[in-house]
Amino acid sequence: MIDKLFLLFGIVGLGLAPDPQAEPESGLVETSPQPTEVVEGDRDIYNRMTVPVTINGQGPFNFMVDTGAQATVVTHRLNERMNFRPLGSATLVGMASTAQVQVVEVDGLEFAARVFDNLEAPLLDSRDLGADGILGLDSLQDMRVILDFRDNHIEVADSSVLQGNRGYEIIVRARSRLGRLIITSAKIDGVTTSVILDTGAQASMGNLALRDKLRARRQAETITTDVNGEQIRGDLHFVRKLDLGRVSLANLSVSFADGPAFAALGLDKKPALILGMEDLRLFDRVAIDFATHKVLFDLPEGVSGGERVNPIWQATRL
Repeated sequence: MIDKLFLLFGIVGLGLAPDPQAEPESGLVETSPQPTEVVEGDRDIYNRMTVPVTINGQGPFNFMVDTGAQATVVTHRLNERMNFRPLGSATLVGMASTAQVQVVEVDGLEFAARVFDNLEAPLLDSRDLGADGILGLDSLQDMRVILDFRDNHIEVADSSVLQGNRGYEIIVRARSRLGRLIITSAKIDGVTTSVILDTGAQASMGNLALRDKLRARRQAETITTDVNGEQIRGDLHFVRKLDLGRVSLANLSVSFADGPAFAALGLDKKPALILGMEDLRLFDRVAIDFATHKVLFDLPEGVSGGERVNPIWQATRL
């Protein structure tokens, strides 16, 4: 066993809990300097971006870019094909659960004109990821990741290459904690909240400290499935407004639950929110710059200060 604790916040499934008064067949309902390299992305079943990678010249394999995952991850199925060197087991903390997982060493992983060796990668089941693997923070540090939802591609390069801020209306500074960028100046309905941008999460989830501060009333019960395949029940609530620097978006659905991932980051006692892909896709582009600790947002065309669209936007251009 290796002495490791891996944090993977991905929410691979979010559904409404069945109504006991409904018909039996109702079930769960899913909601929905080196040159820069542009990697075309495909939408997977949970509305996240996946990109092709090669490993020791084999592939390409479909990997999800996950800014909430501490480590790069590979599936058991990919391990059977590649026969990675086993390193032992470690503890993996997901959004809903903590589990012991096998860990392997991955060498020669190539993505965006970079090659990564000596990656300690947990093994997970394909059905719990929706991809062949995850590109985590260990392969994204010191880089800028641009999620371009308008043109549907991911742009990745050294921060020094992509440091220009032209075209981004909103720039927000963030703090780094265990490799993640956390926006600590955000407000939700007036409550100061730490916000983690998680490209591996389908939907947004808040902790119980945020729920209590908001005095949120449950609109429905949700069932969330994490990367370990485990489920946790939460309370669905609609927040009126989320302020991120100079941009505000409103009427967002948030599931509140007491997941172990918040505690692992030391965010269980104060209001915190994991902002998932459903809400990130409201922007045209989002740039996450790990080197400069900045998050940049590009607003939809025609949105400016005071204007409102559906969903509601308010912004002040820089």
